[in-house]
Amino acid sequence: MLTSKCLKGVTTGYPLAINAKEVKITEIDFNPEFISRLIPKLDWNVLWGAADSIGHSEGLPKVIEPKYEENEEFLKKAHRVLLEIEIEEGNLTCPESGRQFPISKGIPNMLLTEAEVQ
Repeated sequence: MLTSKCLKGVTTGYPLAINAKEVKITEIDFNPEFISRLIPKLDWNVLWGAADSIGHSEGLPKVIEPKYEENEEFLKKAHRVLLEIEIEEGNLTCPESGRQFPISKGIPNMLLTEAEVQ
């Protein structure tokens, strides 16, 4: 969902590339109904790419299958990627400008300087 579209000269700024230096995994109760409702709202290709870039795409299909809401194994894998994996330290990189945004303690700093704003 994050974009660097506000940077000067950037038209799309999406998807931001992830460079994770520290990843934290926290178990969260599985709620298949919640995950089923969330899936259609996602850009699945971008989510899969993000998971792959941090080494957590194993078993996660590149394409959502029909009737995914009936596939508990798929829902559990999606749940893990969406809710349990957090980037603690690293950075996000704009695909157009190369500008990096640091992630510290799980929070990305997307603030721009005045000179960077369109």
